[in-house]
Amino acid sequence: MTSSSASRKAKIQAATPKSQQRKGANPVVVATVVVVVIVAAVVTAVILGSRDKEAATTAGGSSLPKGASAMGTGIVVNPGAPANVPTLDLYEDFQCPICAEFEQRFGEGITALAEKNQVKLVFHTLSFLDDNLRNDSSNRAANAAACAADQGKFLEYHTATFGGQPLKEGAGFTDAALKSFAEKVGITGAGLTTWQQCYDGRAHNQYVESVQTQSEKDGVHGTPTLKLNGKDVSLNGFTNESLDAAVKAATK
Repeated sequence: MTSSSASRKAKIQAATPKSQQRKGANPVVVATVVVVVIVAAVVTAVILGSRDKEAATTAGGSSLPKGASAMGTGIVVNPGAPANVPTLDLYEDFQCPICAEFEQRFGEGITALAEKNQVKLVFHTLSFLDDNLRNDSSNRAANAAACAADQGKFLEYHTATFGGQPLKEGAGFTDAALKSFAEKVGITGAGLTTWQQCYDGRAHNQYVESVQTQSEKDGVHGTPTLKLNGKDVSLNGFTNESLDAAVKAATK
């Protein structure tokens, strides 16, 4: 682990007040690049029940983004994967600092599994941290990612968003930042105009909210959560190698 990464993790943990820490969080343990050091990370728990939302958050359309088959389902990034490969579901909230750490350490390996069609990779973008942090940033980021999916850029946008996550938890993403991520991943010209219209009109907002609701029904109590063929993958001592082995064992 580099000194800057360690410093960032310390700031992340220190920035989370006890009032925002919920019971039922998943422990995440990650290995460093230089030496095998296990680091325990507190994962923010999902808030269950109804949530009060601003009118701007609840507004929007009911269309499905590309890659989603129905309300409440995740976005499949490689729908052409063979039927015999296992399904890998990843649940994340774009404001979750541990999700950003997880993406930094393991995102490339997980994406490689999808690129090789060794798994059917499904992303579930959650938005429960809006309640914890008293903003609408997770919702807006999830909407922005859904609009990027329509442009065939979900994976790239997902990576860019976590890479641009504010260092201070709760600062949230600005609309300008979310647009800059779209531009960064190559959404330009008419595609960017379409993305902007989709984002401004919250074309996928009902879908975004349905994913959060369904994840709660499915017993997802923290982020990041990883499931292989519907079963939780332990993040205690998790490595790309351990995931590769689990995928091979689950392949029919």
